[in-house]
Amino acid sequence: MKNSEELQKLPLPVIRSFQEKRMAETLLYVQTHSPYYKELFAKQKIDISKIRKLEDLKQIPVTTKQDLQIRNMDFFCVPPVQILDYVTTSGTLGDPVTFALTQSDLDRLALSESLSYSFCGCKPEDIIQLMVTNDRAFMAGLACLLGSFKYGSGIIRVGNGIPELQWNTIRLIQPTVLNCVPSFILKLIDFAESRGIDYRKSSVKSAICVGESVRTNDHTLNILGEKIHSLWPELALYSNYASTEMQSSFNECEAQCGAHHKPDLTIVEFLDDEDQPVGRGEVGEITITTLGVEGMPVVRFKTGDICVHFEEPCLCGRHSLRLGPIIGRKGQMIKYKGTTLYPAALYDILENIPAIENYIVEVYTNTIGTDNICIRVGSKNHNELFMKQIKDLFRSKIRVAPEIVFEPIELIARKQMPPLSRKLVKFFDYRDIP
Repeated sequence: MKNSEELQKLPLPVIRSFQEKRMAETLLYVQTHSPYYKELFAKQKIDISKIRKLEDLKQIPVTTKQDLQIRNMDFFCVPPVQILDYVTTSGTLGDPVTFALTQSDLDRLALSESLSYSFCGCKPEDIIQLMVTNDRAFMAGLACLLGSFKYGSGIIRVGNGIPELQWNTIRLIQPTVLNCVPSFILKLIDFAESRGIDYRKSSVKSAICVGESVRTNDHTLNILGEKIHSLWPELALYSNYASTEMQSSFNECEAQCGAHHKPDLTIVEFLDDEDQPVGRGEVGEITITTLGVEGMPVVRFKTGDICVHFEEPCLCGRHSLRLGPIIGRKGQMIKYKGTTLYPAALYDILENIPAIENYIVEVYTNTIGTDNICIRVGSKNHNELFMKQIKDLFRSKIRVAPEIVFEPIELIARKQMPPLSRKLVKFFDYRDIP
């Protein structure tokens, strides 16, 4: 078999044939070792020997986040003695789920992220500054760390936040790559400007962006990406998409036209609300079947993340399909005054208003049973004219204006980082559960 990087550049029929062989191995493995899938296949009378093509996967019901939450331990395929690391999901759409990784799974995770570094042009001589947390049972930081070890690059585990510490580290160790949430780059720039740091002449040349999109579906920079680029045009931005459940990621290459799938690590489908595949250019929910996972594999897991995908060959020569930016999470869709929205659309507008220091978006059910939006804004400007300007901007971009409430910047900052949270929280959903 070709190695993972070479597989990407083979013709699509060859990639599909490889995936179908690995799919058969995965289905036999979960039927033998997973209490959940063994029971599911028996109840549904699923004969896995008849699932030969990727399209045949539709014979198997999807796995949902709720399935993982309710039956968490029934997805484990190995005894505790084989588990080396436990990680948990962030709990964005409900209770966190625990995942168990064996040595083989950790090796697979390292392979995934070493490929990400390769895609975006990193070299073993690069030094990566890790600006996401590497504790609290968080997979993302672990993946970045293991990936750098496998790739051979240096890594500095600074963690999230604290711009002063980040810049002190950049000055001392001279990293070339940042691995961070892209909106934090704006805080780094703001701190640098306030302290007279010439960030554009620093050692940093690129950033692998996690957790937030920096592009639109036509591959141009979105509002956040444009804002970063206008201030730091020398900094190359590369989008990354990952989830704990798939134990791997998608990453942009140097062509910057979508995040590449790694076909030796997962099978990916894009499904509508009826679990049917969507066509090219249509919005669908990313649905993952893991390949080569030993501890806790999943079959047809619906991630809740919505996007479009691209199947034409990339300029880089890879034939693997690519993801567009995440439009939103299925459970976070808002229907407000006749308009369907995702929080990301609100974030894009708020991030482009210089006088807004921070914010949170709250959604709740109003007295007539429909969705209502309240945005709590931290800003030094509290006057009515500024509020009107914010609302007018929303109307011009998305046709509707949410309720705006000004609150102290420090209070918003505390709300964004609840005590048990591993990452910044901007969205709070208080809607009644139907």
